[in-house]
Amino acid sequence: MTSCPVLEVGGTHVQASRVDPAGWRLLPSSTHRLALDGGGSASAIVAALASCAGQIRPGASETLAVAIPGPFDYRNGIGRFRDVGKFDALAGLDLRAALTARLRPPPRRIAFVNDADAFGLGEWVAGAARGRRRVVAITLGTGVGSAFLDAGTAVSAGPSVPPGGHVYRLLIDGRPLEETVSNRAIAAAYRARVPAGDGLDAGAVAARAVAGDAAASAVLETACLRLGQALAPWLARFGAELLVVGGGLTASWSLLAGPLRRGLGAVAAELDVVRSEDSGTSAAVGAAWHARHSDWDGEHDGS
Repeated sequence: MTSCPVLEVGGTHVQASRVDPAGWRLLPSSTHRLALDGGGSASAIVAALASCAGQIRPGASETLAVAIPGPFDYRNGIGRFRDVGKFDALAGLDLRAALTARLRPPPRRIAFVNDADAFGLGEWVAGAARGRRRVVAITLGTGVGSAFLDAGTAVSAGPSVPPGGHVYRLLIDGRPLEETVSNRAIAAAYRARVPAGDGLDAGAVAARAVAGDAAASAVLETACLRLGQALAPWLARFGAELLVVGGGLTASWSLLAGPLRRGLGAVAAELDVVRSEDSGTSAAVGAAWHARHSDWDGEHDGS
């Protein structure tokens, strides 16, 4: 079985790699990464994506898997970004057609999938969620990504999941969750405590917490406590067996796990809460798996 070419699109970078479906692992030395300006023009964004994808040479008989945040029409490959602070230039653009026109040879097919769904699928296929049926996966980075999976199928509608399956839409203390748990929110909370910390991102705050900075530890503790409180009722409704957490902030997992479990309250006793085994590769693996097993492209239409 040949490898699957994958493109992962983020707000500040794009990464291309190849995934070996025999073991659902990235092929050694197959990864290429380019800086990406999510606020740039449509032509500049498409050129960067095509340039990065070209590094792994998707063939004319292959499917190129693309993991990209929303809002996005994954079935039709059309951007729905508008006033979200990233990729606004892609609003209404047929990204499938634009990439197909630039890649030589054009791939047989381009399969789009929500990036958070791709992460969850990767964990279910080859990560911490192997062998589990009802899984919730979240990523902690620029924002809070989420996927609710039932035996490898993303659930995005119904009474057991938040609207669209997106936890970023949840409210905590009357405010959107991402005003408490996000790169921007954590950096702002630390800056309010330590004005000299202006300019630090959430990763730097987490590093300070690991090094023993009490203010940084308090900020992370509050964020994770609130995250658990917001997630708890939905994990219960979904009947989750496992909550797997990935993203850059999990480098400080030893500081995050306790407050998160306390925020979950009684729900924590009903499921396992674990860190991703390899957060950096799960989205690529999940996108490749989705491309191989889906008849059409994606399910979520949000971020």
